[in-house]
Amino acid sequence: EAESILTSLFLSVAIPVTAAGVPVSDQPFTRTGLLGFVGPDYLVFVVGKLDGLMTVSGRRHNADDVVATALAVEPMKFVYRGRIAVFSVTVLHDDRIVLVAEQRPDASEEDSFQWMSRVLQAIDSIHQVGVYCLALVPANTLPKAPLGGIHISETKQRFLEGALHPCNVLMCPHTCVTNLPKPRQKQPDVGPASMIVGNLVAGKRIAQASGRDVTQLEDNDQARKFLYLADVLQWRAQTTPDHPLFLLLNSKGTVASTASCIQLHKRAERVAVALIEKGRLNVGDHVALVYPPGVDLIATFYGCLYAGCIPITVRPPHPQNLATTLPTVKMIVEVSKSACILTTQAIMKLLKSKEAATAVDIKTWPTILDTDDMPKKKLASIFRPTSPDMLAYLDFSVSTTGILAGVKMSHAATSALCRSIKLQCELYPSRQIAICLDPYCGLGFALWCLCSVYSGHQSILVPPLELESNVSLWLSAVSQYKVRVTFCSYSVMEMCTKGLGTQTDNLRMKGVNLSCVRTCMVVAEERPRITLTQSFSKLFKDLGLSARAVSTTFGCRVNVAICLQPNRLGKLAEQGTAGPDPTTVYVDMRALRHDRVRLVERGSPHSLPLMESGKILPGVKVIIAHTETKGPLGDSHLGEIWVSSPHNATGYYTVYGEEALHADHFTARLSFGDTQTVWARTGYLGFLRRTELTDASGERHDALYVVGSLDETLELRGMRYHPIDIETSVIRAHKSIAECAVFTWTNLLVVVVELEGSEQEALDLVALVTNVVLEEHYLIVGVVVIVDPGVIPINSRGEKQRMHLRDGFLADQLDPIYVAYNM
Repeated sequence: EAESILTSLFLSVAIPVTAAGVPVSDQPFTRTGLLGFVGPDYLVFVVGKLDGLMTVSGRRHNADDVVATALAVEPMKFVYRGRIAVFSVTVLHDDRIVLVAEQRPDASEEDSFQWMSRVLQAIDSIHQVGVYCLALVPANTLPKAPLGGIHISETKQRFLEGALHPCNVLMCPHTCVTNLPKPRQKQPDVGPASMIVGNLVAGKRIAQASGRDVTQLEDNDQARKFLYLADVLQWRAQTTPDHPLFLLLNSKGTVASTASCIQLHKRAERVAVALIEKGRLNVGDHVALVYPPGVDLIATFYGCLYAGCIPITVRPPHPQNLATTLPTVKMIVEVSKSACILTTQAIMKLLKSKEAATAVDIKTWPTILDTDDMPKKKLASIFRPTSPDMLAYLDFSVSTTGILAGVKMSHAATSALCRSIKLQCELYPSRQIAICLDPYCGLGFALWCLCSVYSGHQSILVPPLELESNVSLWLSAVSQYKVRVTFCSYSVMEMCTKGLGTQTDNLRMKGVNLSCVRTCMVVAEERPRITLTQSFSKLFKDLGLSARAVSTTFGCRVNVAICLQPNRLGKLAEQGTAGPDPTTVYVDMRALRHDRVRLVERGSPHSLPLMESGKILPGVKVIIAHTETKGPLGDSHLGEIWVSSPHNATGYYTVYGEEALHADHFTARLSFGDTQTVWARTGYLGFLRRTELTDASGERHDALYVVGSLDETLELRGMRYHPIDIETSVIRAHKSIAECAVFTWTNLLVVVVELEGSEQEALDLVALVTNVVLEEHYLIVGVVVIVDPGVIPINSRGEKQRMHLRDGFLADQLDPIYVAYNM
């Protein structure tokens, strides 16, 4: 004790000096920690304590004075024993005043808010300073100092850690944060011609890249000679009838069903007969296929091609959740103008049930046929399309902005897509791949239904839904069948990372070994999620997963497969043609908001890691175009990714009420430079960068980095923000934040956070969320909505449905734990 007293004495001893630096006297002085001044007649006036001094916007305020002002507002009625703490916290380069008061047990929430707003006005008018946060806590909960007062530094610490547990909170960032950087004024755009000249002068190349040239690639496979997938299936059924194409696993990991070439062909024939005879369908009629993920879905798809009908794969409604899932089915059936629905007996009953009638008008369903017991009839003749440009199938999906869009895939585009994937992934009949994806749209559909028939490899099908009852199903299957190439979605990867985090030892005991995996590709229509892929790789390294195995793919509505990172250790690697590993760069997040790419070092402030989205597929060309002038951009410039390829979709089938907006999505031309090539606009922002690495051909490798969807970006204060960046910051703010989504509402930024913890932590999150968004993004949060886990809607691909969430918020359907409107 004596030692600590001596130390504190030593610290508080000082020798004051004059302006010239000369000591005032040879006697040491003791520092009291009190603030004051000497008045007339040597009277000493004490005005407060040094540790209660707050400097806001260059002006000094005394915590005791602010407490006195707050206590002058009806203290007896409201504040418990006058216990109020005032301190400052630093947010966005300035001190901000926080006021925490203990509330009397009998005060109501309405009274509290009235008192709070009066306190705010009083402090503002008397001290000319805004309060950043006003929080009320239950009586007797603030930490006590040794002499009975409030322990200020401990209170501040709890506030910053999110452990104060207030019962009421009012944040006022709009009124008191006056030092935000000025909103960006958009400069008049430089014309595309001068940009090209500028790039040439600077020695920059135009940002253009392409996959390998398809015409020069030798492809000995017989399948390539066929333009139509129906022909390929017949040829396989004749030449290799018993070759296994599909193997479907159930949740126990046992084989639920299989299909060889001949079995698939025969089932397709039966479906075609049923369509023509029972369904009385004509060539060109649209048919909705409503099946759970399985071999039936694949067989009916080829049955439609055999009959000359246009298939549309549709996710079946969820029996326990008809109200939300059935309307989407109905919408796709109506929008696609389907003349018939093919399905199972069980789903047919469901579509016509009483429960279904409460969700949709069941009287307006087209003809519904079930394919459970079909007569074994031979098809008179298999339909042959008259031209490769005829429609093969429609691919419908709901975008992240909640718009239902179908794209048209011609026969030519379908076989070009299969060929491109076959070449990139080296798919041959002797190969096996495992697919844990939903089969209803995009690349998931192509891998599930098209590629095996085209390339002849065997696909092990693992429906993602089965992972809900057995999380290790996919990885166990990969290990059991010694699969070298496997595909999954981010939601599958997340389920495995969260659900198997503690079970790796257990899985090893069961003999799960992932050292066979050369490539595990994540199928996505978004920026690669580096944190998730890294934690997945790290977690399953113990089971032999190579650190280099995980890579990402990129596709979108206009072209379902633009990039795929191929396996690096197959035949191509022996020939020295495998591509380099995907690269990661760090960009300055602040420059990105101004649509600029500035490369920075790893770990520098405001740095954002971006991973390249995989290798551009054979036959695919990519260019980066300016979003407004449509001129070509230079290397490492941010713009819209445009794609030209034989497997581009030929157009939207329908986009509700937005046909005019999307008219040029498939037939865009550059305003300058190469104005001949026809491009499809992906609607995604990104950039191309020539790396130091070389491709097999000895050329420098061009890496494509996807930053995010244009439709999703938020325009705030003249800058462009990507929701994922704000959400990442928010999730890091507190351990109890499970998920987060942001959107704008009347120029206000709304942040919805899922609370995974006790409800008493809910109000702690309001200040933390507001702080972190101010600090890292220079944005003021308008509304913080705290909800239960699982409220933020996520589609089957694992993408957040932010627009559905916004609709739910505006319609008051979120049932939140707390909504804070920041003033």
